[in-house]
Amino acid sequence: MPNFTWKKKQKNCTLLRVYANFVWSQQITSSLPKMLAYLEHFVHEKDAESRQDDEVASLSRALELQASIDELGPTGIASKDFGGIKSVKPLAMIRPSSAVDVARVVKAAAASPSLTVAARGNGHSVNGQAMAEKGLVLDMRALEEPFEIVWIEGTAYLDVSGGALWEDVLKRCVSEVGLAPRSWTDYLGLTVGGTLSYAGVSGQTFRYGPQTSNVTELEVVTGKGETLCCSPTQNSELFFGALGGLGQLGIITRARVVLQQAPDMVRWIRVVYSEFEEYAGDAELLVEEVEECFDYVEGFVLVNSDDPANGWPTVRLDPEQVFDPIHIPSNVGPVLYCLELGLHYGKADDLSRGRVDMDVDRLLGRLRFIPGLKFQTDVSYTEFLLRVKRVEEHAKASGTWDAPHPWLNLFVSKSDIVDFNREVFKKILKDGVDGPILVYPLLRTKWDNRQSVVVPDSDIFYIVALLRFSPPPPKGPPPELLVAQNNEIIQFCTSRGLDFKLYFPHYHSREDWMKHFGKQWTRFVERKANFDPMAILAPGQRIFSRTSQPRHIT
Repeated sequence: MPNFTWKKKQKNCTLLRVYANFVWSQQITSSLPKMLAYLEHFVHEKDAESRQDDEVASLSRALELQASIDELGPTGIASKDFGGIKSVKPLAMIRPSSAVDVARVVKAAAASPSLTVAARGNGHSVNGQAMAEKGLVLDMRALEEPFEIVWIEGTAYLDVSGGALWEDVLKRCVSEVGLAPRSWTDYLGLTVGGTLSYAGVSGQTFRYGPQTSNVTELEVVTGKGETLCCSPTQNSELFFGALGGLGQLGIITRARVVLQQAPDMVRWIRVVYSEFEEYAGDAELLVEEVEECFDYVEGFVLVNSDDPANGWPTVRLDPEQVFDPIHIPSNVGPVLYCLELGLHYGKADDLSRGRVDMDVDRLLGRLRFIPGLKFQTDVSYTEFLLRVKRVEEHAKASGTWDAPHPWLNLFVSKSDIVDFNREVFKKILKDGVDGPILVYPLLRTKWDNRQSVVVPDSDIFYIVALLRFSPPPPKGPPPELLVAQNNEIIQFCTSRGLDFKLYFPHYHSREDWMKHFGKQWTRFVERKANFDPMAILAPGQRIFSRTSQPRHIT
């Protein structure tokens, strides 16, 4: 085997930091795939149950990895995710420092009979989507982080690494240049490439579309190991295919994100409803009148009780605020609904707060929420966007952050959301999920049907997110019970013929994936065959099976 050198970063070097940034020559380029193929053959030929430690140790020595056996075993971070339901052992975890490194790893895998590659962001998948059993996992957080503001025809854009966290993007953009992306996710501890591989949805989506609708250029490493720059006019099939493409067509290593002027402050408001039809009607009114609306529109379901995790206390924006149930009509059922709103304003407006108050009163004046159940506060823009960070801190302190999270995320058509409310919110989930139950409308016109993400056919559809933070057993319910509840909800939607799609989809059969993509399945398969013909990428999704040589995927 030829000699080669692993180039290590000098800063913040940990045992898991394994770089594929070689001192590369043509001889080494041709030898690495052979070496990995040999190692893969060695691992797969041995008894997986009885020789795990020997296999990983041999792999570490052969590749000069700086990881211990335990760290590459089932307890390593590449073997699990935030969901805490799945756990599989990869062959190795690699921390690439650049797109060049990513491409080299993919090419090495392509030269082997059956190695696969999964890109792992911050580990927040919930069904093993970023895992690679006996494959290679790339820790995308290790990518060097380009952070460059570019101006094109008067519009600002940010060129940023696919491994950067959105919370870091927020802090740097606002503090350094007073600019910010237009579209966000609720939780910002996610990577840029990770959310763009799904959609990226939050309370700004009704106005600007998902995050996938707010990028103009990508750098993508395909399943062939090619590093391509793509946009709506250059390599457009890859550009649109990678956005919402579940990592199946390529690994996003850089993105160009649209920016706008960042506001200084946000008036944060929550109002409570007793009837779903009134709640949904008002929410739809707001998102359809984009020009005369709040800047942020979301909402959630809460239990009609004083349950601290699921009920009235979850509505307050300040510990000093009081939720007085005397305002709730006596004939209300087991759940209530809360519309969550945000209005941006500048520091100059703070001197004339009356104008902000007038705007809020005007916008709220059309809504049918319960009088006496309005809560509001003023926070900085950065504090507002990092609001879920406090939830994370509380969950870590209570131990629920590291517990299993069998979350469920769906898109449900407007025509079916009332039935969904009656059977799911009011019956199946009437006691809550020990965390937020999000439900709010989105506009189909803000989504680009050239992208890979699939949504219901209706002009308005709702995102429903069951974000469980149950304590681990014995204090909380067994994860299997919660997974069964998720399956019951999906079964209800399927059996009733509801127009719905899973967001963060995870299926076990080709037939279910074909149903999920519907009429877009053929296009998705063609793109897969073009950009990842051996099905090397994202094996945890279990959509396609790895092939030993390029062929047409069906």
